[in-house]
Amino acid sequence: MFLACLAFGRHNLSWTPRKYIRCIAMPPNADTAHTREQLRQLLRETAQSVAVVTTLVPSDPRADTNVIECRKFHGNAQGVYHGATLSSFTSIAFDPLPLVAFSLRIPSRMATALNTHVNDLSDTSVSTYAAQPDLAVKFSRPDLHPRPLEDSDVQWTKSEEGFPILSGTLGALSCTLISRSLPLGDLRWVPGRHPSEQVQGCGGFTSELFIARVLRVERAPRIEGQMEENDKLRTLPLLYHRRKYATASDIPSKS
Repeated sequence: MFLACLAFGRHNLSWTPRKYIRCIAMPPNADTAHTREQLRQLLRETAQSVAVVTTLVPSDPRADTNVIECRKFHGNAQGVYHGATLSSFTSIAFDPLPLVAFSLRIPSRMATALNTHVNDLSDTSVSTYAAQPDLAVKFSRPDLHPRPLEDSDVQWTKSEEGFPILSGTLGALSCTLISRSLPLGDLRWVPGRHPSEQVQGCGGFTSELFIARVLRVERAPRIEGQMEENDKLRTLPLLYHRRKYATASDIPSKS
């Protein structure tokens, strides 16, 4: 029902006169590059919350970024659990349905795997990190940690649908994607966009936007054998600020 409503909404929007649609995309030029760099500098001063998305990916690296091959592996139940650190995770709606969003740079084995799960009852789980920077690094460096959930230092349990929930985090969300990912380097899917309005990021990379419906909020278990001092950090969020991991503290009140 939700997907049908979303498609119907897009159909109606496509009939909206162009003059009422705000232009949000421009062809790449020197101004775009300058704005991109200014935005980076500003966001470095703004603390971003950090989370990790987990799902099932093919066990064969040849299917990592190939949707057709990835679908074959999932159909045969051949896969391994994988996770990726997010600094773009955010809540975008509570009513009428709870929705969250995040973006992934492509090509990406995580992005490919998520797009093959779109029609599943539950596609993924998202754990919000507590102040554990070492854990965030493991899920952000696939070159050093290709299978972080198989690391002996990473503790986790499974949700009802069988997706990993990391221990020692603030909590987790069991989610289902509302559609395939939306390309952020090619905005032709946006009503009113000109066909030539395609933007590529630095180094030839681009990103895709994922929107998911939250089905259930999960309680994350504690880490077994954790020191009391580290256990206190479990109640604090993990943030990314000025290219470093940080956490939050109360601002002292004026006496």
